[in-house]
Amino acid sequence: MADEVQSKRLPAQLVEDFHGAFGEHHARAVHTKGAIFGGRFEPSPEASTLSQALLFTQAVPVIVRFSDFTGLPDIPDTSGSANPRGFAVKFLMPDGSSLDVVNHSFNGFPVATSAEFSLLLQALGHSPAGSPAPTPFDSFLASHPAARTFFTTQKPPPESFATTAYFGVNAFFFIDGEGHSRPVRYRFMPDAGESYLDEAALIGKPQNYLFDEIPARVAKAPVRFTWLAQLGEPGDRVDDPSLAWPDSRRLVQLGVIAIDKEGSNTEASDRSLVFLPGTLPPGIAIADPMLTIRNAAYPVSFHERQ
Repeated sequence: MADEVQSKRLPAQLVEDFHGAFGEHHARAVHTKGAIFGGRFEPSPEASTLSQALLFTQAVPVIVRFSDFTGLPDIPDTSGSANPRGFAVKFLMPDGSSLDVVNHSFNGFPVATSAEFSLLLQALGHSPAGSPAPTPFDSFLASHPAARTFFTTQKPPPESFATTAYFGVNAFFFIDGEGHSRPVRYRFMPDAGESYLDEAALIGKPQNYLFDEIPARVAKAPVRFTWLAQLGEPGDRVDDPSLAWPDSRRLVQLGVIAIDKEGSNTEASDRSLVFLPGTLPPGIAIADPMLTIRNAAYPVSFHERQ
């Protein structure tokens, strides 16, 4: 019974933990600093062979949001703590429904479960700058190798939000027209190629260089990402996002997102936009139970910032 109560409490606890780590800013609990754009998704012929989801049968509009990590609304784009960068996509279906896909620029996650993530955030919140070592966060990293890898092997700051790859955190099941199911993980590859800044190139960059650059890039020409499904094989864990699947796993192209216009980037517009990655159409199902907790936590944050 205690475990059941704790599980029901966990989504709200996670939002509290984010506030404990980054402060309460009456904004998104995490990936607070972001920018909204619009575009269109064109599915590939291969996508409908993997999943019967309506999304893969027709082109649809999308809303996307690029973001920096942390719950700090004014974090400099040049900060190492702004990694991983975020890329959330809302696919808008003709019937009024939507499919939300939330990604970040690291292939993996620091922990295996939502409960562990809560403990990580609490350790971070109890380790403010200037705390004597080892801090609670130091101790957490020492006992959690995947978290240590996550926080110490991030890519350098990207040249642009359009020049980094993004990865889905959790695994899903794709179900085809005959009812066959297989696990997949998402990744989005930039058509512009991957490009990152070394320390010398980062010197002198403005604190908002990513958010200054991306509107001009989109105005000049559509920014495109190819959406890929990495196909899991027997033995690949679907319930542990901290374990990336081998790169040898087959990748199938699901389609292309073309981002061609800037959205309404007002404070009100950002507060009103919510992504629910666990709300899924027929043809796509939850594989990783963390998605259920994430889907319950996001509305908590949404209501707090209204």
